[in-house]
Amino acid sequence: MVSKTIMLVCSAGMSTSLLVSKMQKAAAADGVEANIFAVSASEADAKIQDDSNPVDVLLLGPQVRFMEGQFKQKVAGKDIPVEVINMSDYGMMNGEKVLKRALELIK
Repeated sequence: MVSKTIMLVCSAGMSTSLLVSKMQKAAAADGVEANIFAVSASEADAKIQDDSNPVDVLLLGPQVRFMEGQFKQKVAGKDIPVEVINMSDYGMMNGEKVLKRALELIK
């Protein structure tokens, strides 16, 4: 199976770290090969431009939802879906649901 790269973006890259680990556990349980990581909004640009490890989907933490339009412009032409993580899934740290949504966006 081809590995998917899922990037989560939040204010400082810290609050999503728990969600990343829950998503990684869900991916392992489902046999999904995925590179899931979190970065701060300021680090995201470099990751988007890094063609050696292209991002398949970009998920924004609810605290940076106001940046959705900016990120959609940054990835224009790269075929990278951008979406704000559902607030209740984020609040509950529901890695399984967030992973499922990320994979839906990639397809």
